[in-house]
Amino acid sequence: MMEIRFALRDDLSVLKDIFWTHINAYNEYISHGELQMGVAEADVSGGTLKTRPAGNGEEMWMKYINAKFDSPDAVIMVAEEDGFITGFCVAEITDDGADPFGVLCDLLVNGQYRGRGIGGELLQMALKWLKDRGISDVYLESGKNNVDAHEFFRRRGFVHVSDVFRLV
Repeated sequence: MMEIRFALRDDLSVLKDIFWTHINAYNEYISHGELQMGVAEADVSGGTLKTRPAGNGEEMWMKYINAKFDSPDAVIMVAEEDGFITGFCVAEITDDGADPFGVLCDLLVNGQYRGRGIGGELLQMALKWLKDRGISDVYLESGKNNVDAHEFFRRRGFVHVSDVFRLV
């Protein structure tokens, strides 16, 4: 039976494995967030941005995820089935000097468990966590070519807001 629970520090190595396996297999997951935090890097060739995991990306991701664990304005949730973590999500509350808003930072499900509703359950729990804190304005970022994720989020009420450009 699947359970959604708050992540523990003891879960970190499994979360890293899920993230790193996914980012290596699916470069389309990489968005500006991974580039900004040094988890991924990019080259421009013929006007096209080509992304890949950074050489020290695992170390940089561990810094990122540990900061989320340490933040009272962030949550990490895991989906667990029979003692095995099948996916996780990271959400946070932030502001830009105006009203606080929510950000869904990451949502990943281990490949062999996709299509079973785990991602939807993780998303709902993250949205509930935000709502319980008075947050209803929620954003997320997704890699430009991550069309499966785009469709997943559209089906759950998210709409495309903007594009992010990077000076090269």
